[in-house]
Amino acid sequence: MSTSRAERALNPRRAELLGRLRDLFLAEGFAHFTLDDLASRLHCSKSTLYTLAGSKEQLAVRVVAHYFKSATEDIERRAEVADDPREKVRAYLDAAAEALRPASREFINDMGANLATRATYEANAGAAAERLRGLIAEGVRQGVFREVHAGFVGEMVGRTIAGIQRGEIGERTGLSDAAAFAALSQFLLGGLAQEKSPSDTVEEN
Repeated sequence: MSTSRAERALNPRRAELLGRLRDLFLAEGFAHFTLDDLASRLHCSKSTLYTLAGSKEQLAVRVVAHYFKSATEDIERRAEVADDPREKVRAYLDAAAEALRPASREFINDMGANLATRATYEANAGAAAERLRGLIAEGVRQGVFREVHAGFVGEMVGRTIAGIQRGEIGERTGLSDAAAFAALSQFLLGGLAQEKSPSDTVEEN
């Protein structure tokens, strides 16, 4: 599909506005804002906001999708530079924790309370589980991880990630989201590690 010159000219401005909306939503949530509030906070007109979406509901969906798209791209970049499956899994979860760190509880709650935005982050959690399933399966094939059911482990991790994103893990454990991701990484990599043979233990001693 071709893009008009006018649309191309607006893209940098739209990108900048999306970034500012993302930062505002992450810090304060979005359910309580009206379009008038957002226009005032961003020092722009409502017509400018309408270049992004036709309603506040659509705007929330677009900004949340933008947040997850940017976060996913950064997570993938960091995972790709890792050398082996262990480091890829660690880098993936560390990057996921970092991406979620700016998200306030207000943002997480608003995202979960809105059916459209909740569908977006649940899809993101599902994609993360699928990605980790692939990394785990690759580690098993390479002999880096012990034989496990990659699908089961990926499903378990995906549900944990979703629980972290919804704030449920933090409420039940008192952990911050970043600390929960760190604990998940430690637990997962410890559970996947190959068991050492007695000869390995003797050689180390």
